[in-house]
Amino acid sequence: MKRNIFVLTLLAAMVLSIGSAAAQSKRYTVLFYNVENLFDTIQDPTIYDTEFIPTGVKEWNSAKYHKKLDNLERLFYSVAQSNKAYPTVIGVSEVENRNVLEDIASMPKLLPANYQICHYDGPDARGVDVAFFYRPDQFKYEGSESIKANIPGARANFRTRDLLTMWGKIDGEDCFFLVSHWPSRRGGQSSSAFLREGLAAQIKGICDSVRTAKPATKIFVMGDFNDDPGDKSVSEDLGAKLKKNKLEEMDLFNPYWQMHKDGYGTLVYNDLWNLFDNIVVSSNVANAPKGTLQLWKPSGAKYYGNIFKADFLFQKEGQYKGYPLRTYVGNNFQNGWSDHLPVYIFIAK
Repeated sequence: MKRNIFVLTLLAAMVLSIGSAAAQSKRYTVLFYNVENLFDTIQDPTIYDTEFIPTGVKEWNSAKYHKKLDNLERLFYSVAQSNKAYPTVIGVSEVENRNVLEDIASMPKLLPANYQICHYDGPDARGVDVAFFYRPDQFKYEGSESIKANIPGARANFRTRDLLTMWGKIDGEDCFFLVSHWPSRRGGQSSSAFLREGLAAQIKGICDSVRTAKPATKIFVMGDFNDDPGDKSVSEDLGAKLKKNKLEEMDLFNPYWQMHKDGYGTLVYNDLWNLFDNIVVSSNVANAPKGTLQLWKPSGAKYYGNIFKADFLFQKEGQYKGYPLRTYVGNNFQNGWSDHLPVYIFIAK
């Protein structure tokens, strides 16, 4: 009993340190992470989840599921420690349902953030969705909507993730968040490009509508785009620009484009790094008026975008040494995190 009290006291002291630093700086962290196949162990007859049940080929069971939760707790808490604040908003992809989100939010080291959940069940054939966690002490939630993907030329029975939008206030300013997981490159990058380009154009239309209705709204578009920042879908159809100092009023800015040009990435295939995971912001975040929420970077930092690259996230040996450490390679359990790395940005006044 005495040991339990000591652990709780120590945890509370650590949490107090994290929270007080955030309050003093008025700095907020926005993070996105593809958690890679976070399924529960219960078969859902309405989706194709048979790989991720105890009798499936991956023998996905409660012990493995809880190891995955432990790993995600370690990751999100490590981000909080490194930035001296729990992230204000976390966007995630590849989550099966609300139950797995509640299990993450209730992990002991994340409980002090009191994360609330924004999630809708979507139409994806495998049942994986996008979702948000948010801190209610920093983000004042006002509403949300799950928007069906509308992609010209897609086959009639094409099922992909919805676009999840959420809006509210940070430090009294209107903020609009959109998280999405774009169609994959299955079948080849060029032959599937129209799917990502169509979805990107839809997202740009949503952003333009929000800014037209309420021009001061700060917009944050995040997700696994399955394309790099310089690809047409991101740079032209979404309109996420490279140069912060050349933005027009309705433009978006991608703080990860220059990083990718300089060789950084969030996932690796055949020893080549891609940067599919992005957080894109509206021009009034990138070039905010003085005294309002703006994109921020620490003194001496080269980029406004950040990739979280803790040592524990990487494979240490074997064929995939240096790659992100996954939960599975094929059907072999690796007790890892994801094939993607998390990305985050700071906003501050």
